[in-house]
Amino acid sequence: MLDVADEISRFNAGRDPERLAMKYARMRTSAFVFLRGTCHLFYKRVSKGSLLESSPHAWICGDMHLENFGSYKGDNRLIYFDINDFDEACLAPCLFEMIRLLTSVLVAADDLKLSRAEALALCHIAVDSYAAALRFGKARWIEEETAGGMVAELFAALHQRSRVDHLNRRTELKGKKRTLRVDGKKALPVTDKTREKITAFMGDLAGREPNPAFYEIIDVARRIAGTGSLGVDRYVILVEGKGSPDGNYLLDMKLALPSATAPNVNTLQPRWASEAERVVEIQRRDQVVSQAFLHAVEFEKRPYVLRGLQPSEDRVALENWNGKLPRLESVVRNMAELVAWAHFRSSGRQTSAIADDLIAFGEKSKWQLALIDLATQCEAQVVSDWQAYCKAFDAGAFDLTAKS
Repeated sequence: MLDVADEISRFNAGRDPERLAMKYARMRTSAFVFLRGTCHLFYKRVSKGSLLESSPHAWICGDMHLENFGSYKGDNRLIYFDINDFDEACLAPCLFEMIRLLTSVLVAADDLKLSRAEALALCHIAVDSYAAALRFGKARWIEEETAGGMVAELFAALHQRSRVDHLNRRTELKGKKRTLRVDGKKALPVTDKTREKITAFMGDLAGREPNPAFYEIIDVARRIAGTGSLGVDRYVILVEGKGSPDGNYLLDMKLALPSATAPNVNTLQPRWASEAERVVEIQRRDQVVSQAFLHAVEFEKRPYVLRGLQPSEDRVALENWNGKLPRLESVVRNMAELVAWAHFRSSGRQTSAIADDLIAFGEKSKWQLALIDLATQCEAQVVSDWQAYCKAFDAGAFDLTAKS
């Protein structure tokens, strides 16, 4: 019998204690947050029978859930709504992606104040939309002109927020110079030694870029973001960009660890040059346009993913569905379509299924209701594991202060 507390402790071993303590506390707050923080446990638990494993292979993000979508600026400077986290990305049967998305809908029902009937209705919307997108046979995308409902509202909100607003929320302005706001909520301080190392690293990186002055470092801090990766070595870096103070840019640099999903799928994975190369390459395949400044880099002989920093506000505020189910239906429909479109974009790459196989799978119907049934089983397991976690947490099993 799997010991939930032990499994979680072993998986998170070696992470930054200060940020890891935040992760453990957040996971105590709800089963949905727990789900987001335990991708490794979810895929270890899920029943890997013929339903999942007989589906066509695809390049999946590996940690699909309702919070893994958002707007971002592409390297073409246009804004899109798409899947936005690929830390756990790998090659797997395509339904491994959908089972986690459906489970997240069911587990998030309490947080979103959804009835059981409403949550199940959203699951049917997701499955129907995913299958329809596969049958359509072509990858599409969501930008401002094609967005509707709550996603359109997200794009509208972006118009009301300037780069200066983004900088002002993250930095302090003194005269014409900005410094990062180290508030214990979004950022924590770095040591002088770490600052020196990252400054030297960015200087070296700048020397290999067409516009070296853009990457001139102004400030750096440890970044607090996400749930699953909280505690992983991660930095927010303020650079010169297009000129101080209001042309500065914020970059995110995060250590790339091995996929937590890949060991739980019976699929041979290709050999990547590094874990950062894996994350970046699959993200480039799956997204309609690559995120701005996306790089696989090496810092201190370890692989990191460098990219533009995306504000947490760039996600749809699902809690604002205002009791009108069609508003959530529209978002969930978009999410399921984005999963299918990502699978088409990356089809036929390194043994992933070709488009014809994905289309044929979308035309089948037997898997659809069975997938929702499996999601209800996964939901029950997640809730049970969360309750076991809460009991261990309350007993002090995750008190890092007591252990130090």
